[in-house]
Amino acid sequence: MARTEKRELTTPDLVLLSLLAERPMHGYEANLELQRRQVQDWAGVSRPQVYYSLEKLERLGLVRAAESDEPQAGPERRVFVTAVRGRAALADALEREDWTVQRERPPFLTWMALSWQARPGVFRQQVERRREFLEKELAREEATLRAVQQEVGHRFHEAVWMLSLIIQQFRSELRWLKKLSREIHRRGPARHVPGNS
Repeated sequence: MARTEKRELTTPDLVLLSLLAERPMHGYEANLELQRRQVQDWAGVSRPQVYYSLEKLERLGLVRAAESDEPQAGPERRVFVTAVRGRAALADALEREDWTVQRERPPFLTWMALSWQARPGVFRQQVERRREFLEKELAREEATLRAVQQEVGHRFHEAVWMLSLIIQQFRSELRWLKKLSREIHRRGPARHVPGNS
């Protein structure tokens, strides 16, 4: 059982397999490229995970050391590329149904479900904080979308589609928060609670 779990490819593993299929890189360079692409917004890959995944993928034969013109500056500067087996493993993982049948659990909705226990005034304060956060994120994503469109040169690219969805979700939630702000003064406890008579 433990052996199977170790072989299962995680999100950081898959992100790295995809990145190294584009071109050979060493761990530090992969980290820089993931930061530049703001991958943490959609995949949550940390710097330590990159190095752990590289070791794991090499051990499984899914990436291999690549030829490089750069002088070797230690083991952390070894250049890797996705192996044929790695491309096949990535393709297999992308066919799994679980990518398409899961729901997110946004922390703000969890907070809202529990908010009836908050102190007076906190509900309105947290709604305002959420609005401010979303407005900043919306501006950042719109700037990122413009940069990506300029880089890829057209609108029909997965990064453009992803960013467009995120922007639409932020705009939709901002409209919902505006409605919520207008209705806060009407907030009240449930009238019909099972078990209470």
